[in-house]
Amino acid sequence: MGWVLMSERELNRIEILSKVLDRRMTTTEASVLLAIGPRQVQRLLRRLREDGAAATRHGLRGRPSNHRLSPGLRDLALALVRETYVDFGPTLAAEKLAERDGLHVSRETLRKWMVEDGLWLSRPQRRRFHQPRLRREHLGELVQIDGSDHHWFEDRAPACTLLVLFIDDATSRLMEMRFVPSESTFAYFAALECYLTRHGRPTAFYSDKHSVFRVARQDARTGHGMTQFGRALAELNIEILCANSSQAKGRVERANRTLQDRLVKEMRLAGISDMEAGNAFLPGFIERHNAQFARVPARPDDRHRPLNLPPDRLADILCWRDQRYVGNQLTFTYEHRRILLEESDLTRGIVGKYVDTYAFPDGRFEARWKGISLPYRSFDPEQQHVTHAAITANKRLSDVLALARSLQESQPPRVSRVGRQRTVYEPTGRRNDGWNSKLARRARQRADGTAKPPDIAAE
Repeated sequence: MGWVLMSERELNRIEILSKVLDRRMTTTEASVLLAIGPRQVQRLLRRLREDGAAATRHGLRGRPSNHRLSPGLRDLALALVRETYVDFGPTLAAEKLAERDGLHVSRETLRKWMVEDGLWLSRPQRRRFHQPRLRREHLGELVQIDGSDHHWFEDRAPACTLLVLFIDDATSRLMEMRFVPSESTFAYFAALECYLTRHGRPTAFYSDKHSVFRVARQDARTGHGMTQFGRALAELNIEILCANSSQAKGRVERANRTLQDRLVKEMRLAGISDMEAGNAFLPGFIERHNAQFARVPARPDDRHRPLNLPPDRLADILCWRDQRYVGNQLTFTYEHRRILLEESDLTRGIVGKYVDTYAFPDGRFEARWKGISLPYRSFDPEQQHVTHAAITANKRLSDVLALARSLQESQPPRVSRVGRQRTVYEPTGRRNDGWNSKLARRARQRADGTAKPPDIAAE
């Protein structure tokens, strides 16, 4: 006799029935323990005596279920999934099969069929494994950059962003950090200037796909395929690499998680409750953190290169640069402002051409033509404000909402009319009696004798 597969419940039943056969238990006691009637106990005892333990198993074991679905239904459902719902999940595919095709199959049955046929992967099968990456060998060879929006001062101040701007990949050293209202291009420019002044130029930066670092649409007509931060790094001869996942730049992500715990509590103990005091506290914290957690690089060579740039040249690089078309009136528009260039021999020759605009972090603005600064004045200037059509990045949303809140508190709401009508009709009470109609004009011409004779057709 071969192997007999039995469940735990069936083994427990055989044990109780064996006690009845050995007269160690009565039939009534066995019926109570097995939750069946005494007559059913007698039937099971008779099967056990005649055919052995295998006869006590369920009679349908190993046989197809009486409620099974026909094989044709399975083939039809999978054919429809391959043809129309190949990229659908089992739940949505089951809903559409019932709604569009009149084929009612439970989602779990369809899930089992799709897994067996290779049309669906279970959650463990879909799991992606990120292989660890070895550290770079040199200091300054690869520097990871990121920002973290968090309640750094807990309930003592509003949430802000900590630019964990520079973490060396080879040593895990915190190279530069600062608190800023939001993760913006000018915030990265300011931190980058401090980093370059202290350490020099690294080989490459490693970042996420934030709009500060990467142009989302590579086929965009403007921007020359790079962001302002990317343009500045290109002029400084520094590469920028964007990671495909957060796990790829796990060093800076783990540093964010560590700082959200340790730095928050350190500032709580120090009684710091604003960004200015926090930025003054960061240099000492960075020094203590690096002394405890920084590692020795595999090779002692430092890959930082000297900056070798005058301060004025560095300021021209770390600013918002753009181009504007000069119209016939020596004007162009920039950030809701009308810029009027002063008339001179130089500006008369640049009508219909593009000038370079420089917007600096301190608020200064310059317009240049071939490196020469052009004097200008603002014609009907407007204060920059948040409008209903403003496009805001997710990481700057808190800062923009704070600006909108301050403007709402300081200014009354503006009542504006909708539509294209520029003037509003105001009735005068006078009634138009048709005095200037075509018939009235002809009648006046006939009375004055100035009516034009009708044209005579050429014979």
